[in-house]
Amino acid sequence: MAAFMLSLVFLLAIIGHSSASYCTCKDGIDNKILQENIDFACGSGADCTAIHTNGACFNPDTIKDHCNYAVNSYYQRKGASGASCDFKGTATLTPTAPACKVSSFIH
Repeated sequence: MAAFMLSLVFLLAIIGHSSASYCTCKDGIDNKILQENIDFACGSGADCTAIHTNGACFNPDTIKDHCNYAVNSYYQRKGASGASCDFKGTATLTPTAPACKVSSFIH
């Protein structure tokens, strides 16, 4: 019984731990800067079709949510390296996924 419990605890620890990281736009950043981040990310390799009108992640239709999606897409497509989640200090890495994410982003 002890071996079973130990195995169960080990399994739950593995399942509960995730090394996934996501890039999101920081709170309190002016909408103009967030839009610049969206424009840069979408023009530099991010797949932003999901945040276009009627896209899977168009709603919620806020600049902050669209920025989170765009910078995370850029970050994931650039190999999820910390340097690709800076955006002049306006984005940050987090273990929490953006409100809308495409499953292919998860590494």
